[in-house]
Amino acid sequence: MRRAERTARPGGRATKVWSGLAPALLLACAPPWAHAQSAMPAAEEAEGASHVAASGGLTIATPRPGAAAAAPRLALPPIAPLAYPPTRRLPLVEHLFGQDVADPFRWLEQSPAASPEVAQWVARQNATTAAYLAQLPGRDAFAARIRSLYDYERISLPRRAGKSYFFLRNPGLANQSGLYVRAGLAGPDRLLLDPNAWSSDGTVALDAWVPSPQGRSLAYTVQVAGSDWRTIRLLDVRSGRVLDDTLAWANDTAIAWVGEEGFLYSRYPAPAPGAEHLAPTYGKAVWYHRVGTPQADDLPVFATPDHPEQGHKAAVSADGRWAVITSEIGTQPLRAIHLLDLRSGKPGQWASGKVAEGFDNDWKFVDGIGDRLWFVTNQGAPRYRLVELDLSGPPQWKVVVPERDQQLAAANAVGDRFILSYLNGGASVAVVTDLKGRPSRAITLNDIGSASGFAGRPGQGETFYQFASFNRAPTIYRMDLHSGATTPFAQPRMGFDPADYLVEQRFYPSKDGTRIPLYLVRKRALAGRAAPTLLYGYGGFDIAMTPSFSPVRMAWLEAGGVFALAGVRGGGEFGRAWHDAGRRDKKQNSFDDFIAAGEYLVREGIAASGSLAAQGGSNGGLLVAAVVNQRPDLFVAANPDVGVLDMLRFDRFTAGRLWTGDYGQPAREDDWRVLRGYSPYHNIREGAEYPAILVTTGDSDDRVVPAHSFKYAAALQAARIGERPHLLRVESRAGHGAGKPLDKTIASGADTLAFLAYWTGLAAPAPVAQRTRDEPTASEEIAVGKREPSGD
Repeated sequence: MRRAERTARPGGRATKVWSGLAPALLLACAPPWAHAQSAMPAAEEAEGASHVAASGGLTIATPRPGAAAAAPRLALPPIAPLAYPPTRRLPLVEHLFGQDVADPFRWLEQSPAASPEVAQWVARQNATTAAYLAQLPGRDAFAARIRSLYDYERISLPRRAGKSYFFLRNPGLANQSGLYVRAGLAGPDRLLLDPNAWSSDGTVALDAWVPSPQGRSLAYTVQVAGSDWRTIRLLDVRSGRVLDDTLAWANDTAIAWVGEEGFLYSRYPAPAPGAEHLAPTYGKAVWYHRVGTPQADDLPVFATPDHPEQGHKAAVSADGRWAVITSEIGTQPLRAIHLLDLRSGKPGQWASGKVAEGFDNDWKFVDGIGDRLWFVTNQGAPRYRLVELDLSGPPQWKVVVPERDQQLAAANAVGDRFILSYLNGGASVAVVTDLKGRPSRAITLNDIGSASGFAGRPGQGETFYQFASFNRAPTIYRMDLHSGATTPFAQPRMGFDPADYLVEQRFYPSKDGTRIPLYLVRKRALAGRAAPTLLYGYGGFDIAMTPSFSPVRMAWLEAGGVFALAGVRGGGEFGRAWHDAGRRDKKQNSFDDFIAAGEYLVREGIAASGSLAAQGGSNGGLLVAAVVNQRPDLFVAANPDVGVLDMLRFDRFTAGRLWTGDYGQPAREDDWRVLRGYSPYHNIREGAEYPAILVTTGDSDDRVVPAHSFKYAAALQAARIGERPHLLRVESRAGHGAGKPLDKTIASGADTLAFLAYWTGLAAPAPVAQRTRDEPTASEEIAVGKREPSGD
């Protein structure tokens, strides 16, 4: 903890305030206030790209503000009383480690697709919730505003293969983005894949896509109804023809091309019929597929049948010399590395060798040229360093870039440079070095936000990255690595001015005195005034919460709400020590940090009295539900989304066994006692006055199975915990979040915001005059380098 506390303290009582400048590169009833009272997101995932959260601008010392005057409350119409659907109870009590543990709703662990009784129960819950939400005065207004905020052209980071550039594009309101190819930087765009034609409801999605090195073929994965299972398909780029190749049972796979003829991928053995979305997964192995052949002809490349708990993924060095096999036994940053010599024989007969064994440290493959391979590792460096493996003789390791005060989150080898992405809470930087690790320039972002991308290959002279923030949709930039010059590749045109919003980063003390980072976002006009506030958190699996753009969140901000993002322990904001301080028997630190964030927001006069809501997704859903049990008085509303909520049985379903590194193993007594102490399903406090709670999940979620939310919602509704509503919303043909069509995203966002707004006292958004999208704001013009900001 000493390391985490030291890095979390920025020093003094300074508060950082960022202006609206764009990035510059140097390289059941009415709420309690309704009779007299005033007038809001989810964790994003990004893989395969380095990521930098940036802070900059003016640092000013500010006095501790007094309590701000509460904003005048708005009287909103009361909502009709609720009658929950009946839920069957089992007389099931287990005696575990000396304690009797009741589990009356275990029958809800069955999948709705397999159990008519569970399906009927879900339908009744959804009908009750829909009837309640339909009464909320702001739902339609939020839906309209979210739809409007999504109505802008969105383009992904491009990938270069040969002379072609591949990227996703959405004109605004399409359910799914299409995949395009461009011949050269200035060539015409051509549509390759349109997932909107794959299903009538938009629930069949394009997920990963990887062009072959010369861009002749493209492998892509198809996701159905939000499931984590993927089917790999192939496309001939020149003709646009989809090939017959169909590879099933991929899940969390990398695709690594071996020349133009084939690629490496990971898959599981086919599960038993009916067990696809519930059974634990084992036996993930690496296979080689040759283009134009059936999956039955694929060759096994790397597997550990004696250790089926291990899972393996492959990457190939840019020159095609080596395949790097990364092995994992869970979600902890502990990996083993093996190498395959791709020049040593035919596929399936490649010579292999061990590089790092034991699952004692983290190893992230960067790239390689010839006999030199580069990795980012925390071996001997808790904050990570860049190392080189020389295979020209006996294997030798050497440090290229040593550990520094900030955590090295990622590295990319592009052209004859490394681009190193450092993360330290929210104040981070990207550094460009030569291949010997000598710094050549830093990439400085004069705004709080996140930069991601920086991908490429050795020998290429360009890279692309994107910059986004809470008040800025992603802008894509192209950087010339020789000159350091950057030019915009794709600039969004939004219907609001980012400069109208204030983004701050603060630090607040937790229960034990540890300083915790907190982002605050609100309209500038709200500075110094209390307002309804939405507090979001995650705090797990070494994942850092960094600034990102969300049209759903933007609708909350436009309506006059405050958004706060707490970087609680258990996440990856400050490296290994920060993660370790919020997992297993130290998980309570995550909860204490989130509670302290809520207390800080009220104490500092940011959240109006009785207007604080909590939200979190996945591990963040656990965070919110656990905190609501511990401090039901602190929040007036809560939204645990796709949460892990039964901590005594989480490891029995799908990917749950992979999470024991963060949570512990329920079969071990010491771990069980910790889990029993905070498991949301098992610790609902009879007689306490609970906030209004909207539990949300998807019926096809096979990562955190919906049984968690089903059982928790049933337990809430059965308990005597006050008169506020405790509702369950189950999205049909949806999973953990990825691949959800835009129509469902808008509908779920509007329902959630309307629920939270009603209970916090936030007025529904008023119609907003739209700018013409071909007329950028002053801050957008600065972002694309059209003019310099004025001196005032």
